[in-house]
Amino acid sequence: MRILHIIGTLSPEAGGPTESVRVLLSYGPIGYAGEVVTLDDPKAPFLRDLQFPVHALGPTRTKYGFNSKLLPWLRENRSRFDGVVVNGLWQYCGFAAWRAMSGNTPYVVFTHGMLDPYFKHAFPLKHIKKWLYWVPAEYRILRDAYRVLFTSTAEKRLAEQSFWLHRWNPFVVPYGASGPPPKDRDLLREAFFAKCPQVRGKRFLLFLGRIHKKKGCDLLIQAFASIADEDPELHLVMAGPDQQLWRAHLAEMAESGGVGQRVHWPGMLTGDAKWGAFYASEAFVLPSHQENFGIAVAEALGCGTPVLLADKVNIAEDIARDNAGLMETDTIDGTLRLLKRWIATPPEERAAMADRAEECFHRRYNMRENAKAIIRLFEAATQGEAVTQDEESSVIHS
Repeated sequence: MRILHIIGTLSPEAGGPTESVRVLLSYGPIGYAGEVVTLDDPKAPFLRDLQFPVHALGPTRTKYGFNSKLLPWLRENRSRFDGVVVNGLWQYCGFAAWRAMSGNTPYVVFTHGMLDPYFKHAFPLKHIKKWLYWVPAEYRILRDAYRVLFTSTAEKRLAEQSFWLHRWNPFVVPYGASGPPPKDRDLLREAFFAKCPQVRGKRFLLFLGRIHKKKGCDLLIQAFASIADEDPELHLVMAGPDQQLWRAHLAEMAESGGVGQRVHWPGMLTGDAKWGAFYASEAFVLPSHQENFGIAVAEALGCGTPVLLADKVNIAEDIARDNAGLMETDTIDGTLRLLKRWIATPPEERAAMADRAEECFHRRYNMRENAKAIIRLFEAATQGEAVTQDEESSVIHS
């Protein structure tokens, strides 16, 4: 099954969607093979050494991502693919796919959380602007897609609250991550300590993701400062790209709270250093205000690292139910409770939680199942079979 992924960028700094594409295209042995067309500059260093074909048509300068090469390229190449996956919304990628694929090659749209009503409430002016694009374009792109993909029933339900004018064929697919590489854990930890030597030999909590207001980074700094005296040996690592130039303000907050020397900023971690950070940390913490999934959450679980999550992470409830982590509200009080509960957790229970974390990953969040589900969808589409889905499951009925 040959599948084309369309995505604005494959830069690791763009977060989960790019990582999911990279992982999905590593599953050739199960029949999932394909290519990527992107608006990146073909000279971009992060495109080197990828194990799948990438057609980089950029550079593209505008935020919308208009690129005059994309539509002709799609029309010329669409017959080579059994199906097309459009990753994300609000960019020219989706519009071009709609123009090129409607009535030809079946396409699905992976929303990647971009229809969460959080954005409507957090950025009302932007939401008004999105209406101007929704009516003539995005509504039609989703309406005409073979399926619109969500990572959970919670995400699917929330998406219906963003725009009253909506119509699409939803489908929930299993989602997750690839899991850690088969390498010695001590070597992976060393790769991390080379990037963040300040925490060698120390206990720490790990935040790994974009330094972004949506992620609740300010809540985490405030809560950590408040509980610092309860566990004087505990440190906090804030790893990730500073896309909003917010780090300086957060560092000042840490200094004002008396924990400036215990909060560390190694920047973005990738490869062995990223996996080593998960293995070296006590727990992974994400007090996000909105997270349709959170690939870093699944990666932490795959390393046997307990996760401390806000309730707005859509998979937090399942993880808490599995006793693989803790969940509280996405407020300062909730984040404070989250850290206090972890500090109060006895060592033997932390060890048991770590075991359950790895079990949770293998049962719920192995990305291989996502690849299989997409293959089955396109097989049904190309064979003209009806496809339905049980509520709360990803089982396909043809």
